[in-house]
Amino acid sequence: MSLRRLQVERIGLYYLHRIDPAVPLEDQLGVLRDMQAEGKIRHIGLSKVTLEQLRTGSELVDVAAVENKYNVSNRASEDVLQHCENTGISFVPYAPLAAGALTTPDALGQIAQDYGATPAQLALAWLLHQSPAITPIPGTSSSARLRENLAAHQIDLARADMTAIESAATTGSKPRGGEDEPQALL
Repeated sequence: MSLRRLQVERIGLYYLHRIDPAVPLEDQLGVLRDMQAEGKIRHIGLSKVTLEQLRTGSELVDVAAVENKYNVSNRASEDVLQHCENTGISFVPYAPLAAGALTTPDALGQIAQDYGATPAQLALAWLLHQSPAITPIPGTSSSARLRENLAAHQIDLARADMTAIESAATTGSKPRGGEDEPQALL
């Protein structure tokens, strides 16, 4: 269905977005492995996984990417990120701007001003400095916002500012929206 809808012969990266606890993981990933063998998908990714699920999944298939919620104010997946970095798996944090909470001036405004950046750019720069395995997927609604988001990679943060950003984000921001609110892809 996805191949027809996207009008492609192969999908580059196909995620198992939620592991169904009622179905053995071996069966779920077995279907994706079969699709990969048939040439329908190139790489397999996992989303919203624990470290244990990632380890188990990696024993069954070659996991190319993990997509978990992660940002400066929500680092619950730190162990998964560390595992990804250590094993060469790409870590794709969804909701990298905490559903917009990190784009307002109240949490990161002063530090962003010091860098001549927006709070969103600062939050993205923090992610990019966390690990070489990270590829954030911030939502964007315009080409101007896309350019703004892309410019975050040019910000070189000092270690002291990384700590200040972490402190400001965890005390000054209140994430909006549901726990699993998806962000649009670039």
